[in-house]
Amino acid sequence: MTVKLSESELAEARSRKPPSARPAGRRGRGSFWTHFILILAVLLVASPLLFALVKATQTGAQVTGPSLIPGLHFLENARAAWVGAGLGHYMLNSGIVAVCVTTGKTVLSLLAALAFVYFRFPLKGLAFAAVLFTLMLPTELLIIALFDLVSSGLKWANSYAAIIVPFLASATGVLLFRQHFMNIPASLADAARIDGAGPLTFLGRILIPMSWNTIGALAVIQFVSAWDQYLWPLVIMQSDDKQVIQVGLSKLIDIESQNSWGGVMAGAILAIIPPLVVFTALQEQFSKGFALGQDK
Repeated sequence: MTVKLSESELAEARSRKPPSARPAGRRGRGSFWTHFILILAVLLVASPLLFALVKATQTGAQVTGPSLIPGLHFLENARAAWVGAGLGHYMLNSGIVAVCVTTGKTVLSLLAALAFVYFRFPLKGLAFAAVLFTLMLPTELLIIALFDLVSSGLKWANSYAAIIVPFLASATGVLLFRQHFMNIPASLADAARIDGAGPLTFLGRILIPMSWNTIGALAVIQFVSAWDQYLWPLVIMQSDDKQVIQVGLSKLIDIESQNSWGGVMAGAILAIIPPLVVFTALQEQFSKGFALGQDK
């Protein structure tokens, strides 16, 4: 059926502007203010880092002054922090601890999530609730009992084990992998069982290749968390031989004079480089690992 329009209706239709043409200017102004607010928020969040970066390039006299003009003394300040204060040794210790903690947490979280999803055992729901309950127990609450166990019971004081083993279990990792495994079709587990594959074979050949994004996301979180440890290493580690970078930075502040704050700022800049490199390398996996409803 053909609908014929009158001449007046045709003229009105020609003179009418497209709906998208009228609010174009308004959308442009809205887009400008949106970008302006986002840029302002980024600058506000990054202002402490930018301030430290500028001060790390200045001399001791300039650091204490109001000048925010970058200088040419970053390499000098960085050398003073790296060699003079032994910051390189502290960063090596933190790297060892962070890699071991990240690897151990990932492996244990994968095994625990495999048990919670694909195995049946009594009180499984209660056991998982107990794992989640540990999320509400901060380290500060357990530090006295943990110190007594590690130093007096296990005799691990002043060792890498003292700052690695207590942090190998991760309720966050168990929850993350459990939710991910529950989204994988159960038919894959049934097919693997029919083919004679055991639980570890199923984990290594099927689940892990399908979980690289989740593994990368957890690795970023756990590496940064292990790198930022301060309170527990400060309590349990009495010697500087195996001390971590965060405690080393605080000691750098104590030993540096007021005229050497440029070295302190340069040390802080150097300390954030390894976590920044890890996050940059795994940023795609990090974003996809937490993307709801996205295929992994």
